[in-house]
Amino acid sequence: MNRRTFLKLTGLAVTAVATGCASASTTSERPNIVLVLADDLSPYELGCYGQKKIRTPNIDRLAAEGARFDVCYSACPVCAPSRCGLLTGLHMGHAQVRNNWERGAFEPGAKEGQWPLKPGTDTIARRLQSAGYRTGCFGKWGLGGPDTDGRPTLQGFDRFYGYNCQRHAHQYWPTHLWSNDTRVPVDNPVIHPHQRLPKGADPKDPKTYERYRGRAYAPDLIIAEAERFINENAGQSPLFIFYATPLPHVGLTPPENEIDAYDFPETPYDGRAGYAPQRRPRAAYAAMVSRVDAEVGRIAEALRAKGQLENTLFIFSGDNGTTFNGGTDRAFFDATRNLRECKASIYEGGLRVPFVVRWPGHVPAGSHSSTPIWHVDLYPTFCAAAGVATPAKLDGVNILPLLAGGAAPKRPPFYWEFVHRQALREGDWRWVHYCPSGKTELYHLPSDPGERKNLAAQYPDRVAHGLRLMQAAHTPNPDFPLKGLDTAPDKK
Repeated sequence: MNRRTFLKLTGLAVTAVATGCASASTTSERPNIVLVLADDLSPYELGCYGQKKIRTPNIDRLAAEGARFDVCYSACPVCAPSRCGLLTGLHMGHAQVRNNWERGAFEPGAKEGQWPLKPGTDTIARRLQSAGYRTGCFGKWGLGGPDTDGRPTLQGFDRFYGYNCQRHAHQYWPTHLWSNDTRVPVDNPVIHPHQRLPKGADPKDPKTYERYRGRAYAPDLIIAEAERFINENAGQSPLFIFYATPLPHVGLTPPENEIDAYDFPETPYDGRAGYAPQRRPRAAYAAMVSRVDAEVGRIAEALRAKGQLENTLFIFSGDNGTTFNGGTDRAFFDATRNLRECKASIYEGGLRVPFVVRWPGHVPAGSHSSTPIWHVDLYPTFCAAAGVATPAKLDGVNILPLLAGGAAPKRPPFYWEFVHRQALREGDWRWVHYCPSGKTELYHLPSDPGERKNLAAQYPDRVAHGLRLMQAAHTPNPDFPLKGLDTAPDKK
């Protein structure tokens, strides 16, 4: 990090904290902040992390013009709590939402939405909005139904377009989406997102699969609204864009012309592991990842056309590890390499996500870092970039100096919890604790990144240290009790 960059970043952060003002600089100098969040994507499914079968030229370009982080963690290994941790800067021991919770079912007319954020929740969107940023969320929400206080327009976003309900996002050819608080029809028939091939259907006949696609592809509509938001607002005020694409979360139902871009040996998927059948599941998955990449390119181009790309802190990441179901093939794409497990697991494979950042003049081009970071760091980091006062009680730390090539920040341990397990990382060591049984595992990540060799019996003092740290990090949440540790409340 050069001296000028260091002084600028330090000055923004110090001024904001000292004055509590909305901005430490003029509106025109404050950067746009764009966060593109893929859904269920491993780092190793991207070219810049070594993927050979899936093409991701736009994300690879971001990495070439900025920085790639080898170790970035999500706040939780599933969708809604991961987003809660990201938007609030709180880990799962303090977060409001600690697991997926469904308000309804998949049937037509079922109530939409997941567990809602509370009224007035301190989100990064609300903080930037109050500082003069124009805020937009596009894609998948999952933190409160359209008739609750958790909906995005009540949590700091001026503009929302996409799926309010993450369950609804299992279907890429929906009958409706949400524009702010308005339900907007989409020209598609009702297609249940979880089906199996009918008895007697030919799994090799393309016509067999036409029933699983409609006329209007939701990602086309969502990216168009994000581009419109940029075109209407860029240059008038700084932008915060949270582009939470539902891709490449299954079902594997992209348009056929996008699937045609790939040619792999295939075995048709009949739907038996959930979601929709697919004749060419490998090519469909690769096409969905490439579609995410194309959307990154379109957002960048829209900013470039408005003369705003060079003044944009642009981050690409994912909400949790790659998935295990719906016809996907992790082994074929070497999606987790040697990491243990995947989505919904509290081991490394469930929590590791890509992190690529571009910010000309601040982030050195072509750099990369092996220093661990996580999504909980984004709230204080965005505050520092915008010159906005940072709340005192956050679990993340400002990583702007690290992004600029400086030293790693001092931080408390990384902490996770999910259903009945806790996990913690401090330095090179990682603990996994099973609450009901009391079993604790200990791993030394530099020598054992795949978490195969449990060293707990060899280091009892270190195990006890980790247990104390996990106990201190956990605050009971009656809505999401940690099984085996907290008392479950009566169901309402």
